[in-house]
Amino acid sequence: MRPADGQPATAPTSPTKASAETPRRVPTADVEVKLQNVVATVNLMCPLDLRHIAMRARNAEYNPKRFAAVIMRIRDPKTTALIFSTGKVVITGGRSEEDARLAARKYAKIVRKLGYEDVKFADFGLHNLVASADVRFPVRLEALAHAHSNYAHYEPELFPGLVYRMLEPKLALLIFVSGKVVITGAKSRADLNEAFQKLYPVLCQFRKVDMRPPPALSPGAIAATTGAVATAAPSGGVTDHAAAAQKSRSSEDA
Repeated sequence: MRPADGQPATAPTSPTKASAETPRRVPTADVEVKLQNVVATVNLMCPLDLRHIAMRARNAEYNPKRFAAVIMRIRDPKTTALIFSTGKVVITGGRSEEDARLAARKYAKIVRKLGYEDVKFADFGLHNLVASADVRFPVRLEALAHAHSNYAHYEPELFPGLVYRMLEPKLALLIFVSGKVVITGAKSRADLNEAFQKLYPVLCQFRKVDMRPPPALSPGAIAATTGAVATAAPSGGVTDHAAAAQKSRSSEDA
Protein backbone atom coordinates (compact mmCIF):
# COMPACT_ATOMS: atom_id res chain seq x y z
CA MET A 1 0.00 0.00 0.00
CA ARG A 2 1.48 3.38 -1.07
CA PRO A 3 1.64 6.04 1.66
CA ALA A 4 -0.22 9.31 1.15
CA ASP A 5 1.70 12.43 0.10
CA GLY A 6 3.48 14.14 2.98
CA GLN A 7 3.38 11.07 5.25
CA PRO A 8 6.55 9.06 5.87
CA ALA A 9 6.48 5.40 5.09
CA THR A 10 6.74 3.14 8.16
CA ALA A 11 8.79 0.00 7.91
CA PRO A 12 7.07 -3.19 9.10
CA THR A 13 8.18 -4.41 12.51
CA SER A 14 10.22 -7.55 12.38
CA PRO A 15 8.81 -10.35 14.57
CA THR A 16 12.33 -11.28 15.62
CA LYS A 17 13.12 -7.74 16.72
CA ALA A 18 9.85 -7.42 18.57
CA SER A 19 10.44 -10.65 20.43
CA ALA A 20 13.98 -9.58 21.26
CA GLU A 21 12.74 -6.36 22.82
CA THR A 22 10.21 -8.22 24.98
CA PRO A 23 11.78 -8.80 28.41
CA ARG A 24 12.07 -12.39 29.55
CA ARG A 25 9.85 -13.31 32.44
CA VAL A 26 11.88 -14.23 35.50
CA PRO A 27 10.35 -17.26 37.23
CA THR A 28 9.15 -16.58 40.75
CA ALA A 29 9.12 -19.18 43.48
CA ASP A 30 5.77 -20.32 44.85
CA VAL A 31 7.53 -22.38 47.51
CA GLU A 32 7.17 -22.06 51.26
CA VAL A 33 10.35 -21.19 53.13
CA LYS A 34 10.08 -22.83 56.56
CA LEU A 35 12.02 -21.64 59.59
CA GLN A 36 13.89 -24.48 61.27
CA ASN A 37 16.04 -22.74 63.87
CA VAL A 38 16.44 -19.24 65.30
CA VAL A 39 19.62 -18.26 67.15
CA ALA A 40 19.23 -15.22 69.40
CA THR A 41 21.27 -13.52 72.11
CA VAL A 42 20.42 -11.45 75.17
CA ASN A 43 22.49 -9.74 77.86
CA LEU A 44 21.41 -10.10 81.50
CA MET A 45 23.78 -7.25 82.46
CA CYS A 46 25.24 -8.87 85.60
CA PRO A 47 27.99 -11.39 86.44
CA LEU A 48 26.82 -14.95 87.13
CA ASP A 49 28.12 -17.85 89.21
CA LEU A 50 27.70 -20.72 86.78
CA ARG A 51 28.34 -23.46 89.31
CA HIS A 52 25.67 -22.02 91.61
CA ILE A 53 23.18 -21.81 88.73
CA ALA A 54 23.86 -25.39 87.63
CA MET A 55 23.31 -26.72 91.15
CA ARG A 56 20.08 -24.80 91.81
CA ALA A 57 18.34 -24.84 88.40
CA ARG A 58 16.45 -27.67 86.76
CA ASN A 59 17.42 -29.03 83.36
CA ALA A 60 20.85 -27.41 83.63
CA GLU A 61 24.31 -28.91 83.24
CA TYR A 62 27.77 -27.43 83.65
CA ASN A 63 31.15 -28.97 82.82
CA PRO A 64 33.81 -26.25 82.75
CA LYS A 65 36.42 -28.66 81.35
CA ARG A 66 34.34 -29.13 78.22
CA PHE A 67 32.53 -25.82 77.78
CA ALA A 68 32.61 -22.57 79.77
CA ALA A 69 28.84 -22.10 79.95
CA VAL A 70 25.78 -23.55 81.63
CA ILE A 71 23.55 -25.48 79.24
CA MET A 72 19.90 -24.99 80.22
CA ARG A 73 16.76 -26.29 78.49
CA ILE A 74 13.06 -25.51 78.71
CA ARG A 75 10.12 -27.27 77.06
CA ASP A 76 7.84 -24.38 76.10
CA PRO A 77 9.07 -23.12 73.74
CA LYS A 78 11.46 -26.03 73.24
CA THR A 79 14.85 -24.30 73.26
CA THR A 80 18.37 -24.54 74.66
CA ALA A 81 20.33 -21.70 76.27
CA LEU A 82 24.05 -21.24 76.76
CA ILE A 83 24.53 -19.04 79.83
CA PHE A 84 27.97 -17.44 80.27
CA SER A 85 29.50 -15.98 83.42
CA THR A 86 29.48 -12.48 81.86
CA GLY A 87 25.68 -12.54 81.78
CA LYS A 88 25.37 -13.15 78.06
CA VAL A 89 22.95 -15.84 76.92
CA VAL A 90 22.67 -17.57 73.52
CA ILE A 91 19.29 -19.17 72.75
CA THR A 92 18.93 -21.83 70.04
CA GLY A 93 16.14 -24.11 68.85
CA GLY A 94 13.32 -21.60 68.42
CA ARG A 95 11.05 -22.05 65.41
CA SER A 96 10.16 -18.35 65.13
CA GLU A 97 11.29 -14.91 66.25
CA GLU A 98 8.51 -14.84 68.83
CA ASP A 99 9.61 -18.19 70.29
CA ALA A 100 13.19 -16.95 70.63
CA ARG A 101 12.13 -13.76 72.44
CA LEU A 102 9.74 -15.62 74.75
CA ALA A 103 12.41 -18.18 75.60
CA ALA A 104 14.96 -15.45 76.34
CA ARG A 105 12.57 -13.84 78.82
CA LYS A 106 11.92 -17.18 80.51
CA TYR A 107 15.64 -17.86 80.93
CA ALA A 108 16.13 -14.38 82.41
CA LYS A 109 13.26 -15.03 84.82
CA ILE A 110 14.78 -18.36 85.92
CA VAL A 111 18.15 -16.74 86.63
CA ARG A 112 16.48 -13.91 88.56
CA LYS A 113 14.65 -16.43 90.78
CA LEU A 114 17.97 -18.05 91.64
CA GLY A 115 18.95 -14.93 93.57
CA TYR A 116 20.29 -12.57 90.90
CA GLU A 117 18.06 -9.55 91.45
CA ASP A 118 20.13 -7.30 89.18
CA VAL A 119 19.23 -9.30 86.05
CA LYS A 120 17.97 -7.14 83.19
CA PHE A 121 16.71 -7.99 79.71
CA ALA A 122 18.93 -6.03 77.33
CA ASP A 123 20.37 -6.15 73.82
CA PHE A 124 18.09 -8.88 72.53
CA GLY A 125 18.84 -9.67 68.90
CA LEU A 126 18.51 -12.31 66.21
CA HIS A 127 21.87 -13.54 64.92
CA ASN A 128 21.09 -16.48 62.68
CA LEU A 129 17.90 -17.73 61.06
CA VAL A 130 18.02 -21.18 59.48
CA ALA A 131 15.28 -22.15 57.03
CA SER A 132 14.60 -24.86 54.46
CA ALA A 133 12.72 -25.09 51.17
CA ASP A 134 12.06 -27.66 48.45
CA VAL A 135 11.79 -26.66 44.77
CA ARG A 136 10.54 -30.20 43.90
CA PHE A 137 12.87 -30.83 40.97
CA PRO A 138 16.47 -32.13 40.74
CA VAL A 139 19.32 -29.69 40.11
CA ARG A 140 22.54 -30.10 38.09
CA LEU A 141 24.98 -29.08 40.80
CA GLU A 142 28.17 -29.50 38.74
CA ALA A 143 26.92 -27.20 35.98
CA LEU A 144 25.70 -24.68 38.54
CA ALA A 145 29.08 -24.67 40.31
CA HIS A 146 30.90 -24.16 37.00
CA ALA A 147 28.66 -21.30 35.84
CA HIS A 148 28.68 -19.51 39.23
CA SER A 149 32.23 -20.32 40.31
CA ASN A 150 32.61 -16.94 42.07
CA TYR A 151 29.82 -17.77 44.52
CA ALA A 152 29.42 -21.55 44.47
CA HIS A 153 31.64 -24.21 46.01
CA TYR A 154 30.94 -27.89 45.33
CA GLU A 155 33.06 -30.86 46.42
CA PRO A 156 30.84 -33.97 46.41
CA GLU A 157 33.66 -36.10 47.86
CA LEU A 158 33.55 -34.03 51.06
CA PHE A 159 29.94 -32.83 51.25
CA PRO A 160 26.92 -33.79 49.10
CA GLY A 161 25.58 -30.24 48.87
CA LEU A 162 26.67 -27.16 46.96
CA VAL A 163 27.52 -24.12 49.09
CA TYR A 164 26.29 -20.90 47.47
CA ARG A 165 27.43 -17.70 49.20
CA MET A 166 25.17 -14.77 48.34
CA LEU A 167 26.43 -11.22 48.79
CA GLU A 168 23.10 -9.37 48.99
CA PRO A 169 21.65 -10.36 51.36
CA LYS A 170 24.82 -11.79 52.87
CA LEU A 171 24.11 -15.41 53.74
CA ALA A 172 24.86 -18.96 52.64
CA LEU A 173 22.64 -21.51 50.92
CA LEU A 174 23.15 -25.27 50.82
CA ILE A 175 21.72 -26.75 47.62
CA PHE A 176 21.23 -30.48 47.19
CA VAL A 177 20.71 -32.44 43.98
CA SER A 178 17.18 -33.40 45.11
CA GLY A 179 16.12 -29.75 45.01
CA LYS A 180 16.14 -29.19 48.76
CA VAL A 181 17.71 -25.92 49.93
CA VAL A 182 18.91 -24.90 53.39
CA ILE A 183 19.40 -21.17 54.04
CA THR A 184 21.60 -20.08 56.94
CA GLY A 185 23.07 -16.84 58.17
CA ALA A 186 20.02 -14.64 57.68
CA LYS A 187 19.22 -11.86 60.13
CA SER A 188 15.49 -11.61 59.37
CA ARG A 189 12.68 -13.44 57.61
CA ALA A 190 12.77 -10.81 54.85
CA ASP A 191 16.38 -11.79 54.09
CA LEU A 192 15.33 -15.44 53.81
CA ASN A 193 12.56 -14.70 51.31
CA GLU A 194 14.70 -12.29 49.28
CA ALA A 195 17.58 -14.77 49.02
CA PHE A 196 15.33 -17.62 47.92
CA GLN A 197 13.55 -15.51 45.31
CA LYS A 198 16.96 -14.57 43.86
CA LEU A 199 18.15 -18.18 43.84
CA TYR A 200 15.02 -19.77 42.36
CA PRO A 201 15.57 -18.57 38.73
CA VAL A 202 19.12 -19.93 38.90
CA LEU A 203 17.85 -23.32 40.03
CA CYS A 204 15.28 -23.34 37.22
CA GLN A 205 18.08 -22.64 34.73
CA PHE A 206 19.99 -25.72 35.95
CA ARG A 207 17.02 -28.01 36.33
CA LYS A 208 17.91 -31.61 35.61
CA VAL A 209 15.88 -33.23 32.83
CA ASP A 210 15.16 -36.94 33.05
CA MET A 211 16.79 -38.40 29.89
CA ARG A 212 16.09 -42.05 30.68
CA PRO A 213 14.25 -43.98 27.90
CA PRO A 214 10.70 -45.14 28.61
CA PRO A 215 10.44 -48.65 30.06
CA ALA A 216 10.21 -51.49 27.55
CA LEU A 217 6.83 -53.20 27.18
CA SER A 218 6.50 -56.84 28.18
CA PRO A 219 5.39 -59.41 25.52
CA GLY A 220 1.97 -59.57 27.15
CA ALA A 221 1.55 -55.80 26.98
CA ILE A 222 2.66 -55.78 23.32
CA ALA A 223 0.11 -58.47 22.45
CA ALA A 224 -2.65 -56.62 24.26
CA THR A 225 -1.75 -53.35 22.50
CA THR A 226 -1.71 -55.04 19.07
CA GLY A 227 -5.08 -56.64 19.69
CA ALA A 228 -6.58 -53.31 20.74
CA VAL A 229 -5.26 -51.58 17.61
CA ALA A 230 -6.55 -54.34 15.34
CA THR A 231 -10.01 -54.20 16.90
CA ALA A 232 -10.23 -50.42 16.71
CA ALA A 233 -8.84 -50.11 13.15
CA PRO A 234 -11.09 -48.27 10.61
CA SER A 235 -12.30 -49.69 7.30
CA GLY A 236 -9.40 -50.61 5.06
CA GLY A 237 -7.22 -51.17 8.11
CA VAL A 238 -6.06 -54.28 9.92
CA THR A 239 -9.51 -55.86 10.18
CA ASP A 240 -10.21 -55.61 6.42
CA HIS A 241 -6.79 -57.01 5.55
CA ALA A 242 -7.40 -60.01 7.79
CA ALA A 243 -10.79 -60.65 6.15
CA ALA A 244 -9.23 -60.43 2.67
CA ALA A 245 -6.51 -62.92 3.62
CA GLN A 246 -9.11 -65.34 5.00
CA LYS A 247 -11.14 -65.08 1.76
CA SER A 248 -8.05 -65.73 -0.37
CA ARG A 249 -7.20 -68.89 1.58
CA SER A 250 -10.82 -70.13 1.18
CA SER A 251 -10.70 -69.69 -2.62
CA GLU A 252 -7.37 -71.54 -2.87
CA ASP A 253 -8.74 -74.48 -0.88
CA ALA A 254 -11.76 -74.65 -3.23
